[in-house]
Amino acid sequence: MSERILVAMSGGVDSSVAALVLKESGHDVVGVFMRNGVAAEGVVRRRSCCSVEDAHDARRVADMIGIPFYVLNFQEEFDGIIRSFVEQYNRGLTPNPCILCNRDLKFGKLFGYAKAVGAEQVATGHYAIVAEEAERGWSLKKARDDAKDQSYVLFPLRRGDLRNIRLPLGDLLKGEVRAIASRKGLPVKDKPESQEICFVPDDNYGNLIMKVAPDAVHEGEIRGVDGKALGRHRGHQFFTIGQRKGIGAHGRPMYVVDIDAGTNTVTIGEDGDVHAPGMEVAGVNWLGCEPPTAGSSFSWRVKIRHRHTPAEATVTVGSDGTALVRFADPQRAITPGQAAVFYDGDIVMGGGWIGRVARGEGP
Repeated sequence: MSERILVAMSGGVDSSVAALVLKESGHDVVGVFMRNGVAAEGVVRRRSCCSVEDAHDARRVADMIGIPFYVLNFQEEFDGIIRSFVEQYNRGLTPNPCILCNRDLKFGKLFGYAKAVGAEQVATGHYAIVAEEAERGWSLKKARDDAKDQSYVLFPLRRGDLRNIRLPLGDLLKGEVRAIASRKGLPVKDKPESQEICFVPDDNYGNLIMKVAPDAVHEGEIRGVDGKALGRHRGHQFFTIGQRKGIGAHGRPMYVVDIDAGTNTVTIGEDGDVHAPGMEVAGVNWLGCEPPTAGSSFSWRVKIRHRHTPAEATVTVGSDGTALVRFADPQRAITPGQAAVFYDGDIVMGGGWIGRVARGEGP
């Protein structure tokens, strides 16, 4: 008897092909769509992965390939992710809600539902590889398609769950996925990808927060790295580290270097000021190994945002789920609130959340 696999279907081409590949491999596939509720006031889910239209597309694909299909309502849980996003921005951080959605909903909640329908495994359309290594056991690895690799956003997965996760697209290139969809005549074969956070239209985080939590947004000072007052801003939530737009004209290129939510101050400087040698990382999840002993150091590559090329660094394990990262070369725009993910070759060893950024001397 073939094993039953629960596939998260977003209505896009990737998850649709993932379901198709598993079905054609002889598995008993069940498709589910996560409807994250009606958009809250001020939240516009344009080109999202949870709209009524997307649910319709996912159902059409499920009907075409002949698998059962269910819609799950995770409105309450998703609203919690939005609240966390807004709260972190108000604290001067730049969060990545997609990572929390993967951890808490796409895998966290779906594992519970999988058991309810008798499924042994959960699958998604993420571009990453789950494989059993002879010495390491089960590991999460970078995808074959480096440009589409999504292992970074999957670092919070639980190590014990890896054996029950299927990622059918990990060994495929994006072009090959599109070709499969076209060859099979899937109705979503030409559907464009979503490029934004699903509840933040046009990537305008400040406007979202103005609508959701307007009382948290206040004018404040823009200062130089020397502490000199250089102007005013309409709210620190409109800025992120490394940003150039919106800080005014200063006779030379200037960028956001630091955001202090406590004093509502945005510090700007030249490009060199945006580079830093390292940072503290909190809430580390060890995925490629058992938690190392505090004080242990490793020469790995570290990725500090989704579009960042992992850079050589020394990772020193701290206590209480922390780590210190020192890069071989200073990195640009290390941003508190973003994830830092550790790679040993193609294997995700772990990751956590960027906290204090070193200025001058490393951590």
